[in-house]
Amino acid sequence: MKIILFFCGFLLSALNVAAQISGQPVNLFGNKKLVQVNVNTRETNYAGKKALEVAGNGVTSETTFVKLNDFLFKDGIIEVELSGQPGAGSSDQARGFVGLAFRINNDNSKFECIYIRPTNGRADDQVRRNHSVQYISFPDFPWHKLRKEFPEKYESYVDLVPGAWTKVKIEVKGASAKLYVHGNTQPTLIVNDLKLGADVAGSIGLWIGPGTLAHFSGLHLKQ
Repeated sequence: MKIILFFCGFLLSALNVAAQISGQPVNLFGNKKLVQVNVNTRETNYAGKKALEVAGNGVTSETTFVKLNDFLFKDGIIEVELSGQPGAGSSDQARGFVGLAFRINNDNSKFECIYIRPTNGRADDQVRRNHSVQYISFPDFPWHKLRKEFPEKYESYVDLVPGAWTKVKIEVKGASAKLYVHGNTQPTLIVNDLKLGADVAGSIGLWIGPGTLAHFSGLHLKQ
């Protein structure tokens, strides 16, 4: 009887974990269709997980990501575990910027992006905490323009720790996107007017910002 109860408990636990993951796994290791765009990568083990490490290559640009060329993404769900922290020698403005770009066009000149600023999550300054999460649309709507013209609309707070694994899920449908963090059932950020519009499709990218050392693992995609 104890064995049966144990097995049932194990099965329910496994089903619960599976239910938390919405899509199919995407291979990040040895994948020839991953393209480095102004970043350097290496496969490694980080904080107990096999990971793809991503860092800048010295190019000053917001177009800094690992692009997945084998997916044309319009609507769906992207899930990943990621970590971000300021890299060695980064400026005091580095925040460990890390996130996901989506609907990237062929020449990388346009894309949507939602990212986190891990060093802001537990800052002593409340204003910094309020800037823990950010939406941008490249190239016409960088963070500083959105913050100036639409204060508080495209940023939010969530508890973050630099260098720690963070579960992130982005749901995209038409002109809207929702960000979920740490497996929460309620979104941390809601964007109802994606700047590239509702009918754009493109690639997915593992995005980093200036001065960031990032790691990515467990990427899943559902369309």
